[in-house]
Amino acid sequence: MHLLDLIKNTFLQPRPSNPEDLAPEEIMHINFKVVVVEFADNVEGNCGELVTAFLQSCEGLSVSYFNEPFNKTFLNFESRTLFDLVDKGQDILEKTGADVLVWGYRENDKIRLNFQTSAQYGTETNSVVSLLDCLYFPAALFEQSGIVFPSSLVTLLYGAIVSSLNFNNKSAQIQKRYLLKKIVDRLSADNSAKALSIEYLPYVMNFLGIIYMSSCSHIESEKDFKIVKSLLETALKHQDLINSPIHLGCIYNHLGQLYDYASTGALKRLSSYYRNAISNYRLAQKYWGKYNYPYDYGLISYRLSELYYNYWKQKEELQALRDSVFQLRESERIFTYALFPEFWADIEGRLGYLLSVLSSLTASDEIAELAIAAYKNRQKIITEKRDPLLWAQIQEKIGEIYYRIGKNESDKDALEESLEYYHDALYIFENMSLREDSQRLTASIAKTNQVLSYQ
Repeated sequence: MHLLDLIKNTFLQPRPSNPEDLAPEEIMHINFKVVVVEFADNVEGNCGELVTAFLQSCEGLSVSYFNEPFNKTFLNFESRTLFDLVDKGQDILEKTGADVLVWGYRENDKIRLNFQTSAQYGTETNSVVSLLDCLYFPAALFEQSGIVFPSSLVTLLYGAIVSSLNFNNKSAQIQKRYLLKKIVDRLSADNSAKALSIEYLPYVMNFLGIIYMSSCSHIESEKDFKIVKSLLETALKHQDLINSPIHLGCIYNHLGQLYDYASTGALKRLSSYYRNAISNYRLAQKYWGKYNYPYDYGLISYRLSELYYNYWKQKEELQALRDSVFQLRESERIFTYALFPEFWADIEGRLGYLLSVLSSLTASDEIAELAIAAYKNRQKIITEKRDPLLWAQIQEKIGEIYYRIGKNESDKDALEESLEYYHDALYIFENMSLREDSQRLTASIAKTNQVLSYQ
C-alpha cells in the first residue's frame, strides 16, 4: 500500500461540510495571492516555475513566479542566517503584495518547501504554520521531462499554502476554511501518489495534521481532536526518519497548538488540556532553542504565558501566575521594541496586567513598580495622540496601582500620583462623552481623596 493510500484509509475519511461555516452567501470567493520564489537548487532547472504552473489551477489562489537574482544561502536553515531569511522574505512580501511566499531548497535528493507570511510572528497570527515547517518532495519529480506531478501531492502543497494564510477578517477566514474542507475531501479520495516513499511520512503526516487542524474553526469536536492528534503522533512514531531537530520541534509545536485550541472549547478535562499544551510547547522549545530559532521560541513563550495564566485562574496556584510572567519576559527579550514595536507593546500591556495581579496577591510594592513600568512602556507605542481611549485606559490602570501602593503603605506621594493619572484618564473619557467610564473615574478620585485626607 502506498503512503498516501495508507493515510487516507487510516485518517482522512470524507466528512460533511458544516453549513454554518460554509453558507454560500458568506463565501466571498477571494483569490489569495501566492508568490513562488525560484528554488535554491544546485542542479540547473526551473523548479519554482514548475510549482507555479502546478498551482495555477487551484481554486482561490492567484499564483505568480518570482525569479529575481539574489543569494539564497540563508535557506540552509542555519540559525545564524535565519534572520536574513525572515528579512528577505518580508521584503519580497511587501514588494509583491503576496499573502504567502513559497520557498524551495534542495537537500540532496529532496526538495524542501517552506511558507512565509507577513504576520507570522505577532499577536495577529491565526495560522498554525511556522516558517520552520518543512514539506519535502522527491527532487526527481522536478527533473523528469514531460513531468506529470501526482495530483495528490499538488493537493497536499495546496493545503499547506492555504493553511499558511494569515488573516483576521471574517470573510477571508471563512474562505480559507471553505477551501481547506474541500482539500481534505480531495485528499481522502485521491490515489495518485505513487512516488512518495516511507521516508517522507513524518513530514506528510505533520502537514496533514496542520491542514486538518486549520480546516476546523475550533477544535471542539472530539473526533476532530483525535484525528489531528493521531496524525501528529504518527509523525512522531517515525521520528527515526527525521534528520533534524527542527522538524521534531515543529511536530511538538503543533501538538501544543492542538491542546491549546482544544482548551478554549473544552467542557471537561480542562486542566489536562492545559498541562498537555504546556508540555508539548516546551518540548518544541527544547528542539528549537532560544538562540537558534528565537522568533518561534518567543512565540511559544507568548502562548505559554497565556496557558499558565488560564491554569492559574482555574487552580489558583500562585506559581502558575509567576510562570506566566516568566514566559512573557522570555517573549519580551525576543520581540523587542526596535524590531517588533506593535507586538512588543502588546507584551508590555500583558506584563503590566500580570504583574499588577501578582503584586496585589503578594503585597509587593516592588512588583507593583514593575507593573507600572510595563504599562508606561506600552504607552511608547500607544500614545495619547495615536489612540487616546486606550492611552487613557492605561493611565487609569497605572492610577489604580499607585492607589493600592499609597493605601497599603500610607504613602502620600503614591496617592498623589494616583490622582494625577486618574485625572488624565478622566479628561479623555469626558471629552469622548463616555459616561460610565467618567463616573467610575470620578468615584475612584473621590475614594483616593478620602484616603489622602487621612494621611
